[in-house]
Amino acid sequence: MNAASSATTTRGTRTSARVAGAVKVYGAGDTAVRALDGIDVTFPAGRFTAIMGPSGSGKSTLMHCAAGLDTLTSGAAFIGDTELGTLDDRRLTLLRRDRVGFVFQAFNLVPTLTVAENITLPMDLAGRGRGRGRGGEGGSDGTSDPWIDALVDVVGLRDRLRHRPAELSGGQQQRVAVARAFAGRPDVVFADEPTGNLDSRSGEEVLNLLGRAVRQMDRTVVMVTHDPVAAAHADEVVFLADGRLVDHMESPTADRVLDRLKAFDNGSDGGSAGRRDSRSAGRSESGSAGGFGSEGGMP
Repeated sequence: MNAASSATTTRGTRTSARVAGAVKVYGAGDTAVRALDGIDVTFPAGRFTAIMGPSGSGKSTLMHCAAGLDTLTSGAAFIGDTELGTLDDRRLTLLRRDRVGFVFQAFNLVPTLTVAENITLPMDLAGRGRGRGRGGEGGSDGTSDPWIDALVDVVGLRDRLRHRPAELSGGQQQRVAVARAFAGRPDVVFADEPTGNLDSRSGEEVLNLLGRAVRQMDRTVVMVTHDPVAAAHADEVVFLADGRLVDHMESPTADRVLDRLKAFDNGSDGGSAGRRDSRSAGRSESGSAGGFGSEGGMP
């Protein structure tokens, strides 16, 4: 395990997700693209972790493989103690439904359902149904058990529960998507550029919401982002370059992240660092960090 990843594995006693020796290759022969090149990283429970790197660094690929949305060419991915590669398609689908939450750049709400129905949709599909929340018979206010009640308050949607997505702003729709991701009490929520379609104010609200879910409700969030301001909401940032883990930063600020990312743009720590053996990557935490332009990385 390289130094950068070990920094994320020695804190705390619980692990929500991790990958070990993760390799992902697209294509074959001369056209093969090595999107992940032997990554070891752990995402501790009860933490907010951001994944950053230049376009094409493999950050979205890492998230997709860690979440069971894509398979590794070699190596292993775990949710808790469950190795995803040992599961058949049915068991993997059930694991994603019951133990993993997702927030994407697109809100992916069902337009014919109310806010309350969208939030509890995964639970309803799983046959777990809804209980009675604050507000009425059979959840007439749309809430379910005390967990959903608390979640609705955290995301600030109680006065919008009977509305449909078309009646909400973009920021409100993404808050519904965040609430839906946490509704089933998953081991981990993976967020892929969750503020990419939002203005700065709405994006800030969504990021604050993710942070509150981690700190007030003891949840775990892993977020892919290109934005140093977004990364500053996390407890820690891991940096990828050329499919390898090259750095780790605790308690990030937007300025430190931005400075760190400038090193990639300048070529002083981007391609060259990515081509070095990943075991040397975590040698020192840059006193700064930073973001790049728009994310156009690997799938």
